[in-house]
This record gives sequence, structure tokens and C-alpha cells, in this order.
Amino acid sequence: MELLNPVAMLIAAVSALVVGFIWYNPKVFGTAWMQAADMTEEKMKGANMAKIFGMALFFAFLLSTALPGIVIHQMGVFSLVGGDPSAALPSYEALMADYGDAFRTYKHGALHGMLTGIFIALPILGTNALFERKSAKYIFINAGYWIVTLAVMGAIICGMK
Repeated sequence: MELLNPVAMLIAAVSALVVGFIWYNPKVFGTAWMQAADMTEEKMKGANMAKIFGMALFFAFLLSTALPGIVIHQMGVFSLVGGDPSAALPSYEALMADYGDAFRTYKHGALHGMLTGIFIALPILGTNALFERKSAKYIFINAGYWIVTLAVMGAIICGMK
């Protein structure tokens, strides 16, 4: 059983852009975010969007490589054998035969992704925003995006076996 699924990680990375497209749409939170971020249409016009979306996808992929250790419980067992199952004792195969699919669901991955957003992304974004003198609205719009995005990414990474 393979624990890491590169296709799932790539799909999860792309999902971050899809969620962002919806989340920051003017009909959802886009207008409120622009106001809270002190962003104007004028400021947005001179941006290199290819660079922004390319780097956003790259950063999302980096994040998707970290998520398996958070959303897939079996990664802990995998790390105990040093990442090389062929060198593991027979007990590794027995354990994975019994528990290899335990908690490998979209729902469970979404739960761990959401918790990652609440307990990792929110404090990081909140701390930065406080020092940048941004409002609570700014914090919750951006943290909300990451909580939802990490839930979606976690679901994809955990559920796609």
C-alpha cells in the first residue's frame, strides 16, 4: 500500500487555487477582503498574475507535501521504519495489513485539515496581521480561506489512496 499519492498531492495543490477563486470572488469575500487589506482595483492592475498564480501553485504544492504527515495516520508507522518498508520487520507488513486503510477517508482528512487550519494557519496569520495592524475581519477572511482550503486538501490527500 502506497501512502504518498503524488496525483492527490497535485490535485490538492490545484484545489487551493480553486477555493481561492471562489473565496476571494467579489460576490463571496473578495470585496470585504479588498477593503480589509487596503487593496484597490488600481493596486491590482499592475500585478504579474502569471507569477502570482504560479508561485501560489508552487506554495500550495509544498503545503500538499507536508499534509500527508498530518492527515494520514499511517505516516507515523511509515516513519518508524525510516521510510523504507522493504527494510522493516514483518510486524510492519502485519500492522499495515490490519490498519493500512484505517481512517483513510475524505471525511477524516477534511477533519485533520480543518484542525490544521485552526491550530496552525490561524495563529500564524493572526500574529502577522496583528503586527501589520490589520483588522479582525482581515484575519478571519484569510484564516477562513486557509481553514477551508486545508480541509479540502486534507480530504483529497487522505481520501485518494
